[in-house]
Formats: sequence, C-alpha cells, structure tokens
Amino acid sequence: MPLLESDILDALKKVVDPDLHRDIVTLGFVKEIQIDEGAVSFKVQLTTPACPVKEQLQAECEGVVLALPGVTGVVVEMTAHVRQRDAKQDDLIPDVKHCIAIASGKGGVGKSTCSVNLAIALAQAGARVGLMDADVYGPSIPLMMGAQNEKPYTLGNKIIPIQRYGIHMMSLGFLLEEGQAVLWRGPMVAGTIRQLLADVEWGDLDYLLVDLPPGTGDAPMSLAQLAPVSGVVIVTTPHHIAANIAGKSVQLFRRLNAPIMGVIENMAGFACPSCGTVTQIFAGTTGEELSTQLKVPYLGSVPLDPSVSEASDRGVPAIVAHPGSAQSLAFKEIAGRVAQQASIMALTRKDLIKPGDIAKLPKFSPAE
Repeated sequence: MPLLESDILDALKKVVDPDLHRDIVTLGFVKEIQIDEGAVSFKVQLTTPACPVKEQLQAECEGVVLALPGVTGVVVEMTAHVRQRDAKQDDLIPDVKHCIAIASGKGGVGKSTCSVNLAIALAQAGARVGLMDADVYGPSIPLMMGAQNEKPYTLGNKIIPIQRYGIHMMSLGFLLEEGQAVLWRGPMVAGTIRQLLADVEWGDLDYLLVDLPPGTGDAPMSLAQLAPVSGVVIVTTPHHIAANIAGKSVQLFRRLNAPIMGVIENMAGFACPSCGTVTQIFAGTTGEELSTQLKVPYLGSVPLDPSVSEASDRGVPAIVAHPGSAQSLAFKEIAGRVAQQASIMALTRKDLIKPGDIAKLPKFSPAE
C-alpha cells in the first residue's frame, strides 16, 4: 500500500510536547508533509524559536516516522511561530506578541542583569526582542548594554529604539543628561511608562522584556494596568529577606491579574575557578524553595560569578562577553523556559491546553 499523509500524522501523534502535554498533531505543529516514494519531509512549527525541547522533539519525530513500513528517509525542518497574546482594543503595543515583566521585591538582586542577558539569549535563539527599561529612578540598561552615549531620534511622532546585540531598547536614561536625577511623583511615573510603551516604535516583536524597578510602587502597577502583560518573572537571591519581599511582589501582580511565569534565582552557588568546588555563599531561601512556597514554576538559577557584573559594567553583557560560561548557559536555558511559559499561557487562553497543566511543569535547573 502507498504511504499516505494520514499515516504520517498518526505516527506523529505519538510525539508529545513535554511542557504542553499534548501531541504535536493536536497542537497543530505539523506542517507541509511531503511524500516522495519512501522519502518523507515535513515541518514542525513550534511556539517559540527558543524552545528548550526542540532537539528532543525533532529526534522523536524522525524516529516514529522512520519506523513506518516503506519509509526510507525523513527530513524534519524545525521552525517557530510565536503565538500572539490576547490584544485589547486600546492596545498600546499591538505588534508585540508577548510583554514580559522582569520584577523583584528588593534592589540588588540582579534583576537588570537578568533582563539584559535573557533578552539577548532570546534574540540569539532567533526571536525578535525588545527591552524596555522601566526603572525611571535608576535606569541602568543603557550602561549595561554599552549604549550610555546614544540618543534616540524621532520619525514622525514615534521614538526609534536604540539597537544593541540584536535588541531594540528604550530607556529614560537615553533621554536624561548624565548624572541627572529624576524627582517625580506617582502620576509622572505612570505617564512615563505609558510613553515608553505607546510613543516608541517597537515594531513587530516576539517578546518585549520590561525591566521594572524594585518594589511594589507606581511603575509595576502602571505597567500591569497599561500593558497587556503576558506574565511576570520574579528574580530573587538566596536570602530570606529577598524571598520575603519577592513574595510581596507576587501578591501585587496577582491582585492586578498579571500571571506569574516563575522564579529565577540569581547569585546561586559559587564555583571555584581552580578546583570546581561549588560553595553556597548565601544560605537563605533558595529560588526553588520560594517557587514551591508561591506555587509557581521554578525557572532556574544563575551561579554567582564576579565576571557577570564586571562584564555589565563594561557594557558587554555576560552572555556576549563569556558565551561558554556556566552563567551564559544558565541564561540561555532560562530564556527558553521563559519563552515556553509564554507559549503555555497563550495556548491556555486559546483553550488548546488545560490551565491545570501549567502546574505540571517539571522542575528545572541549568545544572541538570
């Protein structure tokens, strides 16, 4: 009997996305099946170019199709199309598929460092990425991205973002004079957040990461109310105080109906460069413990290394300055997990997966 397209689809139903808990045929991932006698080719269109299980799914697809009688060869092309979030009628960023807030309860946990490196990791994976510095009182993104001397220009009535490392970015820091302090009250902060969203030509982006100031003040609330936030990533360190205040941030966003994507633990164990021994410098609540307490996914941990902050001070993020380091590998894996969370939430809203499946996400650690 000749090989049919239905035979290929039936075989591919055995391939289940480990995060979405559905087979790739039901999810609509399989595209453009072609059969030339025994040679089979098709595309698998994932929900993000940063999918952390892309290679695993490709291998499984090849295996189940090769097992069919009459198949002599299989070519699987892995592609991606980021699913659009639910847009509102008065959407300030209609061409941005996912707006992801990076937040923390307190300062000093490396939230901006995580924002910068995650943005670059997503861009390196093939996504179109923007980075918005919403820390109006202490904008640090320009310095960390080596663009502190750049000034944006306008085209028509829109501000054109500064570009670095494949990222479209905007910060109040680009508009201030060096050393100028911001002395604003709440309404002015909310107005600035609105302008950074609506008056910037962000373009067609897969992800817009928003680096929020620490705490639970005007900027986080304004963002959650003004922008259709796909989700919030909480950054913490292994300190009881950091975990406690991070929990308060989670409570704020939950009250504002902003989904929590998960917890990142920054400044985790320090690996000795000479002997490789890992030492836990801080002995407080870990990111994994915090995620369990808050009942949200644990996205992973980033090891403590002075080279990360040193690279940021030079305006060259760690993922660019030290691409093969443990820190860079951690950022890349965590970026994949963040992207996958955005996909899960988008598919949940479209009723393609059950909301309860989000709680079934496996524990994740870059060290595994």
